[in-house]
Amino acid sequence: MRVEWHGQSAFTLAAPEATVFIDPFAEMGSLAERGLRFEYPPIEIEGVDLVLVTHEHRDHNGVDAVGGAPAVLRSTAGRLESPIGEVLAIASEHDSAAGTERGPNTIFAFELGGLRVAHFGDFGQTSLREVQAALLVGLDLLILPVGGGPTIGAVQAAEIAERLAPRWVVPMHYRTPRVDFLESEAEFVARFARVERLGSPSFETGELPLSDGPIAVVPAAP
Repeated sequence: MRVEWHGQSAFTLAAPEATVFIDPFAEMGSLAERGLRFEYPPIEIEGVDLVLVTHEHRDHNGVDAVGGAPAVLRSTAGRLESPIGEVLAIASEHDSAAGTERGPNTIFAFELGGLRVAHFGDFGQTSLREVQAALLVGLDLLILPVGGGPTIGAVQAAEIAERLAPRWVVPMHYRTPRVDFLESEAEFVARFARVERLGSPSFETGELPLSDGPIAVVPAAP
């Protein structure tokens, strides 16, 4: 499976059977008016079969940036039918106050290219609940926010990674040269015995190493 990070929480996952785009961002010029920098390249992509939107914030719900007519599953929970089969959409919160501050968030889990994947969106709970963790057993690839602020930070993200024990963990939603309003990934990555820093925003899972514990895989910022 080919994984490409477009910045923030936006990822394309492409396998022979289908291509999935998770959390595309819209035009983000409004952040500049607030003195914040968001300079990831605009999303321009075709050939996507399914778009997943974890919650309705502009840096996650820009479905119009994805060309064609893909199926869209947005901001919901349940066991959902899709072009790639069942998608497990797990209800969670964008904050530590039961969603009363920043609203709901969806954790999406699904199989693609023979791998079990979970994307946590803007997960902001203090910790992962037992019922949520039980639905996320057997992951191969875990994609987690680590930059703090409106989501969990390094410590909470590392605890989730240790608890779920996937093969690979990819951090997202953190400070890079393109954005200036989050914490960096450094503290999160420092908690792993093995780290793969890549020279590109994209990678093939078949080329990643394996280990007894989770490996932190850090794509280059787009």
